[in-house]
Amino acid sequence: MQSAAQTAPVSKGRLWAGRILSAIPALMLLFAGIMKLLKPPSMIQGLAQYGYPESLVVIIGILEMVCAVVYLIPRTSVLGAILATGFLGGAAATNVRVKDPSFVLPVVFGVLVWAGLFFRDERLRALIPLKN
Repeated sequence: MQSAAQTAPVSKGRLWAGRILSAIPALMLLFAGIMKLLKPPSMIQGLAQYGYPESLVVIIGILEMVCAVVYLIPRTSVLGAILATGFLGGAAATNVRVKDPSFVLPVVFGVLVWAGLFFRDERLRALIPLKN
């Protein structure tokens, strides 16, 4: 079954812009997840300041990495973007709750998740047809 909306194929420039924009939050999520699995004392202390017990550190790290991997697989990238948006929204809310001004960073990464996907995925551009 073909889609009613026809989209132009992704240009090489748009595809690479999307890949670069997508790599930034994906690498951040992967790196942060790996750090949580390694559990350095600074990571444990940082999460404790936000009210998260040490017993959740590994689970949070695994969730971060799963979001990134699902996002990076082309067939599941939209689901990955939704999961990453939820995860980053929770991070932003946690920062707001403790009055940490760095709540802007997860919001920026969330925007990058969708911007990267918009540039590299014609399905998303068909859903959100921005005019030139």
